[in-house]
Amino acid sequence: MSDLNTPILLLATAHPDKAIEFYRDVLGLRLTSDEQWALVFDIGGVMLRIQKVDRVADAQYTVMGWAVADISQTVADLATRGVAFQQYPHLPQDEQGIWSTPDGAKIAWFHDPDGNTLSLTQHP
Repeated sequence: MSDLNTPILLLATAHPDKAIEFYRDVLGLRLTSDEQWALVFDIGGVMLRIQKVDRVADAQYTVMGWAVADISQTVADLATRGVAFQQYPHLPQDEQGIWSTPDGAKIAWFHDPDGNTLSLTQHP
C-alpha cells in the first residue's frame, strides 16, 4: 500500500520576492527555504511549495484555502495587513466580502500577488 498521508501543497509564482512578502510577511507563514526552483513554506506541518515560473496561468477558481474558527475576525486582521477581499456580483456577500452558503458555511476569497485565488472558510 502506498503512503499518501502527507500532502504537499503546490502553487506557482512569477514574482518570488512579492510571494515571500505576501506569504511570510502578510499571511505569517514560515519560510523554510528559498530554493532555485521554489519557495518552501510550512503551514502547520504541511509543506507549501511555490514553484518559480516565468508566467502563472490564470485559474478561474480557488487554488488553496484555510479553515478558520472566526472568519470575520480573520478577514479583519488580514485587511489591516493590506489583503483585499473579492466581491463577486453573483454572490450575496456582506461588507467584508464574506458569503454565507445555504448550509451555513462562510467563505471569503482573496488573491496573492500572482492572482492565485485563495480562500478562508468557517464551517458551521
